[in-house]
Amino acid sequence: MYNNSKRLIILDADGTTIDAYSAIDKTFSRHGMVIGDEERFQKRRRLFKYLGGLKEFPSNLKRQIGKQSRKQLIVTLTEVYREEAKLYPGIAGLVQNLIAAPDIAVGLVTRNMTNEPEQTLRLLFRRHDIDLDAFDFFAHIPLHLEKMQEFRAIRERLDINPARAYICGDEHKDYLAAIGSGMHPFMVSYGFESYKRLIKKFMVPEEIISRSPEELCGRVRHAMGLTEV
Repeated sequence: MYNNSKRLIILDADGTTIDAYSAIDKTFSRHGMVIGDEERFQKRRRLFKYLGGLKEFPSNLKRQIGKQSRKQLIVTLTEVYREEAKLYPGIAGLVQNLIAAPDIAVGLVTRNMTNEPEQTLRLLFRRHDIDLDAFDFFAHIPLHLEKMQEFRAIRERLDINPARAYICGDEHKDYLAAIGSGMHPFMVSYGFESYKRLIKKFMVPEEIISRSPEELCGRVRHAMGLTEV
């Protein structure tokens, strides 16, 4: 049925491999705004991630009104990502392991909101000694498109059995997209959504949730039969 015997793993960028909260926090601070602490940030719906909570919302909204204000915010976010943002601890080594494995197809998907996101992530990963071209694929998914469609398209294009395909993500929509496309999810609770939010509000099984980057790295290596280098 499938000509390709490889395994597939799709890595989410922001909040799973990249410490997006720290980058957003720095960006807001440079524009005189406050995003709020990480715990409250994780509880907000996506619409309010970049507007702050009840404490920060009025002041932040004033500063984001107008195209020029929002444009400058994105310019700063782009600069922070390209020059300062980091991968979570241990993630660079895991990515290098996956890229080096001949029987694993590995790629990156993102909804990154910076200018020219592919170039942004290229520069970020380069600072961690990873060439974006070393991935088997890279996909920037616009906000109006569902991830499930892209996940399925990637798997079908590579002709990989869904039983041998995995997705790493930090939001409940990543979990639903994985299940909907017939793939196995690795979920994390240190990104855009908290452990409690994932299991209580969205019924994500706690058995598949990693609460730290180190735990995710261990789970993926174990599933893939990889040893740390």
